[in-house]
Amino acid sequence: MSTQSGSKGRSVSVLDLQEMKRRGERIAALTAYDYLFARLVDAAGTDLVLIGDSLAHVVQGLDSTLPVTLDEMIYHARAVRRGVQRALVVVDLPFLSYQVSREDALRNAGRVLKETGAAAVKLEGGAPEIAQTIGALARVGIPVMAHLGFTPQSVHALGGARVQGRDEGGRQRLLDEARAVQDAGAFSLVLELVPGALAAEVTAQLAIPTVGIGAGVGCDGQILVLHDMLGLNPGFQPRFLRRFAELGEQAAQGLGDYVRAVKAGEYPAAEHTFA
Repeated sequence: MSTQSGSKGRSVSVLDLQEMKRRGERIAALTAYDYLFARLVDAAGTDLVLIGDSLAHVVQGLDSTLPVTLDEMIYHARAVRRGVQRALVVVDLPFLSYQVSREDALRNAGRVLKETGAAAVKLEGGAPEIAQTIGALARVGIPVMAHLGFTPQSVHALGGARVQGRDEGGRQRLLDEARAVQDAGAFSLVLELVPGALAAEVTAQLAIPTVGIGAGVGCDGQILVLHDMLGLNPGFQPRFLRRFAELGEQAAQGLGDYVRAVKAGEYPAAEHTFA
C-alpha cells in the first residue's frame, strides 16, 4: 500500500505523518469543531484535523480552555468526524480528564476513540507523570499527540499565553520533555509559543514529527485555529498568525445586507415564493 498522504480511498494515519517527516514533506494541520467546516478543511487537503479544546474560545466564548468538559469534546468530535474522509482526526483531552490518574486517562481516552471514531488523542505536558500516562495509553493502542511549550490548560501557572523556553533552564526542560514524550510513545508533538531556534533544535533531535503554532519555520508542520486563520476572530492578531481569508468582514457585510433587505421589503421577492 502506498504511504503517500492523501492516497484516494485511504485516510492519513499516524504512520503516514512519521513517513512525511522522513521524506521532508510538510504537515498541514487545522482545527475544526463542526461538520460543515470539517468537510471544507478535509477537502482542502489538510493532513491532520484537531478538535481542540480551543473551542472554549471560538465556539463557547470563554476566557480559557479549563471549563471544557469531556462530553463537550466528544460532541464536537462526533460532528467533525462525520465530515472528514481523509485527514487524521485527533481530539484534545480536556483539563482534568487525564491528569488525576492513569486510570482516568485510559477510560477517558478510550471513550473518545469509541464514541467519536477519531484516531488519536492529544494531551498537554511532558513531566514524568504525563510521560507515564502517554506510555500507558500507547501500550493499549491509543495513539497520543503530545503538546509542549505554552500549554493552555496550565495558563494560570504559566502567567498567561507566554513564549516558553527563552532562558537556559526552560530550553533544557523543553528538550528533556520532548525526548521523554517521544520515548513514552507519542506519535507526534505540538510545539506552541516556542522560540524558532529551539523548535528547530527539538525537531532535529526527534524521530517523531513536530507541528508548530507560534514556533517558527523549523517544525515539520504547522497548525492554526480555523476561526483565526479565516479572519472570523478579527480582534485576535498575535505575531504568529497569518490570516488566509477575511470571512469575518464578508459575513458582517452579508448579514447587514440581509437585515436591510428584509426591513426594506426587498426580500423575499417573487422569485423566492412558491406558487
